[in-house]
Amino acid sequence: MSAASPLLSRPTEISDGYVFDLDGTLYLGDDLLPGSARLLEALRELGRRIAFASNNPTRTPAQYVDKLRGLGIEASEHEVVNSLAVTVDWVRSQAPEARVFAIAEEPLLRALHDAGVHLSEDPAEIDLVIASFDRTLDYAKLQIAFDALWRREGTRLVATNPDRYCPTPEGGEPDAAGVIAALEATTGRRCELHFGKPGRPMMDTVLRRLGLPGERCLMVGDRLYTDLAGADRASMLGALVLTGETSADAVSALEPDAVPDFVLARVDQVLPAAEWERRGWREQA
Repeated sequence: MSAASPLLSRPTEISDGYVFDLDGTLYLGDDLLPGSARLLEALRELGRRIAFASNNPTRTPAQYVDKLRGLGIEASEHEVVNSLAVTVDWVRSQAPEARVFAIAEEPLLRALHDAGVHLSEDPAEIDLVIASFDRTLDYAKLQIAFDALWRREGTRLVATNPDRYCPTPEGGEPDAAGVIAALEATTGRRCELHFGKPGRPMMDTVLRRLGLPGERCLMVGDRLYTDLAGADRASMLGALVLTGETSADAVSALEPDAVPDFVLARVDQVLPAAEWERRGWREQA
């Protein structure tokens, strides 16, 4: 899409804090998206505060730091907020005595164990079921979660994130929403809380890490129902980048009051045109 397209709009001011989605925004799979590295370098030169926010629960913050650094983007663990970390923090603070069963992959299970959470596969004693993105999902896991929710009235159902699918270079993989839907449909129970964007636990954690009010921050992402909804919930400006899930056609079909504050063809357009000119940037770089 041409940078001159009437659909596109970009900030005219530089914000104090920036929150970036990862997959589909800064990179796709193992490939850095155009402009990502130079944008992050420029923001650090300008002394702006940065956070990276991901709904993917299959990596720890340390693993995300390694991935970002491997792609040429400097980051610290403090700057990375993902649904794995928020889930573990919530369980540790809000349900420390709960016996937990998680439909999840090894990184989340290990993080829960290392945090001292009592993990159980006995439906008769499970207090909390966590639904998550899980490429090792099988019927046995669904049965344990079903039995815990069906047999024990007090068992709670929460989720790491609400995403329908996880983007990949080939298209996508079914995400936690499928697991949530299966449990809700079969047990009649409802998921009461999730720990990803746009949920309050995730957005509050992001703002604490930045140490700024939402009004002084801008969130950049490729999904309307997680990234941009999260920006709205946290009173941030929101910039949609058209390098991931959301297409230009989808934006064109939105009602006027649902269009994001800014729509970008590429992530480095989050910096104003005047800053591009000062730096001598060109779109092809």
